[in-house]
Amino acid sequence: MAARLVSRKLRQVLRSSLRSCNSGAPVTQPRPGEPSQSVAEELSQRRQFLREHAAPFSAFLTDSFGRQHSYLRISLTEKCNLRCRYCMPEEGVPLTPRAELLTTEEILTLARLFVKEGVDKIRLTGGEPLIRPDVVDIVAQLHQLEGLRTIGITTNGINLARLLPQLQKAGLNAINISLDTLVPAKFEFIVRRKGFHKVMEGIHKAIELGYNPVKVNCVVMRGLNEDELLDFVALTEGLPLDVRFIEYMPFDGNKWNFKKMVSYKEMLDMLRQQWPELEKLPEEESSTAKSFKIPGFRGHVSFITSMSEHFCGTCNRLRITADGNLKVCLFGNSEVSLRDHLRAGASVEELLAIIGAAVGRKKRQHAVLFLRLQDSPPAIPSTCSGDPLCVQGLRHRTSFSNRVATLWTKCRLPWTYLLAQRWLGSGSPQRHYSSHSDSETHPKCLRPVSQAPAARSGPQPASDQLTHLDAEGRAAMVDVGGKPDTERVAMASAVVLLGPVAFRLVQENQLKKGDALVVAQLAGIQAAKLTSQLIPLCHHVALSHVQVRLELDSTRHAVVIQASCRAQGPTGVEMEALTSAAVAALTLYDMCKAVSRDIVLGEIKLLSKTGGQRGDFHRS
Repeated sequence: MAARLVSRKLRQVLRSSLRSCNSGAPVTQPRPGEPSQSVAEELSQRRQFLREHAAPFSAFLTDSFGRQHSYLRISLTEKCNLRCRYCMPEEGVPLTPRAELLTTEEILTLARLFVKEGVDKIRLTGGEPLIRPDVVDIVAQLHQLEGLRTIGITTNGINLARLLPQLQKAGLNAINISLDTLVPAKFEFIVRRKGFHKVMEGIHKAIELGYNPVKVNCVVMRGLNEDELLDFVALTEGLPLDVRFIEYMPFDGNKWNFKKMVSYKEMLDMLRQQWPELEKLPEEESSTAKSFKIPGFRGHVSFITSMSEHFCGTCNRLRITADGNLKVCLFGNSEVSLRDHLRAGASVEELLAIIGAAVGRKKRQHAVLFLRLQDSPPAIPSTCSGDPLCVQGLRHRTSFSNRVATLWTKCRLPWTYLLAQRWLGSGSPQRHYSSHSDSETHPKCLRPVSQAPAARSGPQPASDQLTHLDAEGRAAMVDVGGKPDTERVAMASAVVLLGPVAFRLVQENQLKKGDALVVAQLAGIQAAKLTSQLIPLCHHVALSHVQVRLELDSTRHAVVIQASCRAQGPTGVEMEALTSAAVAALTLYDMCKAVSRDIVLGEIKLLSKTGGQRGDFHRS
């Protein structure tokens, strides 16, 4: 009875209130940008009621890290009327047949389902959403959903001035407009089409209709438009704009390169030189933006730091593609087709189970961090904590770059514990890199490994069956749900035979690309954490410790790599250790390939494994 009364009251509040723009400006206004007091009060009453009577958030939209996904982005089309250089190749992308795209009714069916489970914000995207003929009707029907507070759209602005009055009447109350330059000729170069003046017309139409702020998205690319940052900021002096500077991100076909990216801190420094009074605004919960305001200016600026300071820890976003696939992460490859299940007649309960399983598999942070190792050492992910890494046996080197030095001092990892197995040791002690925090107890790192057979210990023999195949011989992931959590430790090694020339340059740290050992070590650590995203049937493991050690072996002109991983869980970490060693070896090759192509990678092998039902393994 109480639930019915709350529901009835909620419907009354919803019917009596009008949707507003982000600033609270209503659809119907006495003067542009100035909502009437009565409408503002009704809107405030409605939001207060929703907060006080909100049902417990849906478990189906809560992931294993406790993130509640209340924001849904729906792509209305794959098509776009521009060809932005950072978004897609000039020739466009292959399009999905129309019959395989979501129909309007399917879009609305899924939207109702997600809103019922707790989604209170939907953003319509593309491609370019405003080229879909029924976009106004879709917005109008979304506006009828009880509990949905915000309907937004991200557009390139070409069709905005013409459609916005209808969209506003239908219930659209948030707008993001893409604009990467204020120079018409440069606009045509970036988007490979004309239309600059149409976009500007759309921005001014949004301001005229009372949207406040009007969000303007600007992807900043070094050598292309970073010289216009101050001009964009100057627009906020007299206009209610939120200019959002977005770090250049990798997508298929945009030929992403680390050197093209202008980081948030670099952009912020540029702005502070011009406006030292720039002040930071409070961050909203689950916001992707870091916002700043110049006192006296009407608008403000924001930074989307997807690359330099990811915001995965507070991510509350889910995405449905135009062909009906659910993506739990923009950068992830994992998708599940809601369209197929919908057309197969799946019930609401079955759809929720599918959605809940996908959300439950969402990773702690996105995989794009791994890509950043390719061209230049990245910032260490902010999720690390503990005690600083140590660098053992380093001589003074004038070529040690400031960037790597900064990374080294900022990186923090947990204290390691002493493994039962002795550390292997050998070779030249001149340069020795280790992420081990207790350097004094391990003056030697590696010794040549003999080819003696491995020794096993434990209650169970090795299996004579392939565990990643099902009864019909198809690839399948092993179910570890019934296994007990135990401490798992694994160690693996690899050897990179550099040859005398490359070896000398690495030893003296004279490579033009930078310190090869530092970069390889960082790559190995990062690779261990991303193993499940590289090896398809590996489980995601929450590693408690990763260590990568590199030792120069002058007798073979080689670098010997040893990686160790530790975790508490139902599955082993040998794949993490092997991946770490292998990627560190590949990174050394990449750093040295300009000097010599006669580099050999080899001896990638598991050295030891402890924990698990099959007992321990030690290579003698």
